[in-house]
Amino acid sequence: MIKRNLRHLKKEATEKALASAAFELTLEHGLDGFTVEDIVHQVGCSRRTFANYFTCKEEAVARGAISVQNTTELEELLTELPDNVSLLDVLYNLIKMQLTTELIGRLHQLLSLSQTYPVLEPHYLGAMHRMQTQAQDTLLDLSNGKYDEIYTYLLINALYGTILPLIDGRLNVLLPGQVITEDTKPGVLTFDQFLETTFNHLRAGFEHANHPHSS
Repeated sequence: MIKRNLRHLKKEATEKALASAAFELTLEHGLDGFTVEDIVHQVGCSRRTFANYFTCKEEAVARGAISVQNTTELEELLTELPDNVSLLDVLYNLIKMQLTTELIGRLHQLLSLSQTYPVLEPHYLGAMHRMQTQAQDTLLDLSNGKYDEIYTYLLINALYGTILPLIDGRLNVLLPGQVITEDTKPGVLTFDQFLETTFNHLRAGFEHANHPHSS
């Protein structure tokens, strides 16, 4: 068991190193300014190893944008929440931990890159989907049968449906690090205000189902 866990951690670290290297090389040289050989040389592994994790360098670049998060750390922190906490509050804590200032910044950089290099766009959407799937898996593991599965999927999809328009600017929200300028639309929300408003809407619409099943 220990050997298997160590092997998993090593594979996870290799995947993260390759993805991070691809993302940083893109920021530095542009998507056309480096090759897969440059990625594996920087990490110190083979092209075959790269192929074990990614189908192309564009996939690695997109994965690199979300490689800053630590799913294991999220799960450990969430398991410390009280047993009687509502699923909505669990999700609130999850999203606060997942959407860090660094991660939002990298997603915004990835969006800009995908606008310059359209070949990146499906991989950008894939990275967003991967984040959502990871959050879904975490919530389902934590609920452990306490919450209706349909409700769990409904809740998390309702929330993550706002993340894409948040990153691409369709929502009038200041991302962390952004400041109000002359071009800022009236009524702009800060990121914290966006989260509070979103969860207030969810509480108003889902509160009747927001409790564990009775035993």
